[in-house]
Amino acid sequence: MDTRENVLIIGGGFAGLNLAKRLSRTKYNVMVVDRNNFHGFPPLFYQIASSGLDASSISFPLRREFRRMGKHVTYHMGHVKNIDIKAKTVTTSYETIPYDKLVIAAGTTNNYFGMEGLDQTVFGIKTVAEATYTRDEILDRLERGAICSDPVRRRKLLSFLVVGGGPSGVEIAGALGEMKKDILPREYPELNPDDLRIVLVEGSDKLLGSMDPRAGQQALDDLRHLMVEVRLGCVMKGYKDKIVTFADGTEEYWETLIWTAGVRGETMPGLPPEYVSRAGRIPIDPYCRVKGLDDVYAIGDIALLECEDYPKGHPQVAQVAIQMARNLALTLNGTKQPVPFRYNDKGSMATIGKNRAVVDMKGRFISGRIAWLAWMFIHLISILGMRNKLSVLLNWCWNYVTYSTSLRLLFRPAKYPLRKHWGD
Repeated sequence: MDTRENVLIIGGGFAGLNLAKRLSRTKYNVMVVDRNNFHGFPPLFYQIASSGLDASSISFPLRREFRRMGKHVTYHMGHVKNIDIKAKTVTTSYETIPYDKLVIAAGTTNNYFGMEGLDQTVFGIKTVAEATYTRDEILDRLERGAICSDPVRRRKLLSFLVVGGGPSGVEIAGALGEMKKDILPREYPELNPDDLRIVLVEGSDKLLGSMDPRAGQQALDDLRHLMVEVRLGCVMKGYKDKIVTFADGTEEYWETLIWTAGVRGETMPGLPPEYVSRAGRIPIDPYCRVKGLDDVYAIGDIALLECEDYPKGHPQVAQVAIQMARNLALTLNGTKQPVPFRYNDKGSMATIGKNRAVVDMKGRFISGRIAWLAWMFIHLISILGMRNKLSVLLNWCWNYVTYSTSLRLLFRPAKYPLRKHWGD
């Protein structure tokens, strides 16, 4: 008779996957629920959107990864529809799963700060699906602009506004700037690069606010070199009918708005509101247990651990998620005395384009080609699967030498037959 406890993990991202890898196969049956049957690599989603990498190169099948762990780990596809704390069950789009211990590692989604309708009108790079859709729309604008005979309409078609000056915003703006500077003259001779307008807006007074001030200044200089206009202290208030309204009352037309301005925790239906804090994050104690609940834990971006070093919670980055997962695994496995979670900050980095990157690592600041090579190395070794690593490396090397890629392909999905469960 199987006496192992059932651990249900919601989310197959950095936190959920690392926890599933480390839980004892003799003590637990592990079930991972995720709407996607693959693990994506969010730091490189912007390269999908800019046609630098194919989505499959930075995605890895969860079932293949779990096969290596053993039969005690299983994958369940589905959206979470309800969490019943009392009955200890989670209901997804397709089934109801009982658990003994629940771990919420669902990550985050876009935060639109109360601006209604943005989720249906702006483009994002928060998921593989969003990044792929954004890539298709960018290519669509370039192709339509190339055959547009009206210069006024052409300039409107080729207007791109990036909202948010964090790493994601800086990286996608830099990628668009490289397309304007290097790709348009080669592959779109019908277009004048000056017709392509790229603007990055940031509400604060600097870019990359969580990093060393020198990183923000370097990113600003690099973006301007790539012909990207940067507006600091510029707050967006609304977007309707392709008209952006800013806090100072000005209004401007932008054909394509790419949103990278903020994130919030994924909504967990059924979880009582008293267990959810600001921006959808779930307060936890130093052992990753949800405050006020037994046998329910939260790790990764969705978890909120307030402590002396991080009074507003830890940064929502991959290293925090990975370290939380490792700490919780030690606690649940019981092989060692449980220790409170303490984040070991290994530094931050962002790339702005070829030979342009910034690295802020424990007080040391690096920029330029060395930082770019360091950024490439760290991201390359973090991708799952040897085939994926080789594919990404080959694409990067080819793009570096030729400024060209075979990935600027515009695939439009078929409309029929309709599959209603896609919206579940």
